Amino acid sequence: MPANYSRIDEFILLGFSNVSQRFQLFLFLLFLFIYIFTLLGNITIVSVVTLDSVLHTPMYYFLRNLSFLEICYVTVTLPKLLQTFLAKRKAISFSGCCAQMYCFFTLGVTECFLLAVMAYDRYVAICNPLRYFTVMSKATCLKLATISWVSGNLISLGQTVSIFSLPYCGPNIINHFFCDIPPVLKLACTDVSANEIAVAVTGFLVLPLPFVLVLCSYGRIIAAIIRISTSKGRKKVFSTCASHFVSVTLFFGTGAFTYVRMKTRDTADNDKILSLLYSVITPLLNPLIYTLRNKEVKGGLKKLLPCKTNGKETQE
Repeated sequence: MPANYSRIDEFILLGFSNVSQRFQLFLFLLFLFIYIFTLLGNITIVSVVTLDSVLHTPMYYFLRNLSFLEICYVTVTLPKLLQTFLAKRKAISFSGCCAQMYCFFTLGVTECFLLAVMAYDRYVAICNPLRYFTVMSKATCLKLATISWVSGNLISLGQTVSIFSLPYCGPNIINHFFCDIPPVLKLACTDVSANEIAVAVTGFLVLPLPFVLVLCSYGRIIAAIIRISTSKGRKKVFSTCASHFVSVTLFFGTGAFTYVRMKTRDTADNDKILSLLYSVITPLLNPLIYTLRNKEVKGGLKKLLPCKTNGKETQE
């Protein structure tokens, strides 16, 4: 640490400032559309599951948790990204950067655990249907959801405090579109080897291990699907699980590559693309996967929307 050390009070988020002004305007409109669509899709799921009593089951309880999480997830990063496309000065305060990292990491870790819990829920529903509501009781669902959220908060709090307790004396330019752990650590004015090891260990615990649980659950599910006598039944269950598994693999795969891999050079642009996949694209896909391919949610949505045909039938 330099003898004349003075702590910086803000960071500069470069975002995608290396592209032309015209293309930045295009990206602004694109990400604005993604943000609005993601919010509307996930708010719709939360509203339908909350208001339709038919959907008050363990599966949709966790789905509502996931949709609420996705709303928060995109709100942590996308508004600031949209601002960087329009603002000349792309600054974020030191405390703001700390808060953004804490919220983003909390939501990311919580989602890892929630996805594992949701895969286990599907395993019980398909492989042990007679014991499903006994195993996945309301108390059990509440405990699993609470453990996911509390674990995410505690793990994120430890990492964030550790990282922002380091000295930062300049430069203060973050080559990313939000305050992610790897680019922020690069700016510390001290040896960060211990922090990098801690991040890698944490990443291994909250990414590959839950993903292994997901793989085990879906492995059992596939084995159960094969034993289904009718081809129509096999196709229905497999198509639903396959779409869920694609979304889960995208989230875990890109996250693991970012936080668990060994440190390499000149990966800033690649990290931005990977971060977009798990922080923007996955929350965008989830409403499509869980509504357009789900008859129960679509049925609940129809109940809440005014239907002209029903009005005509009633008058007749």
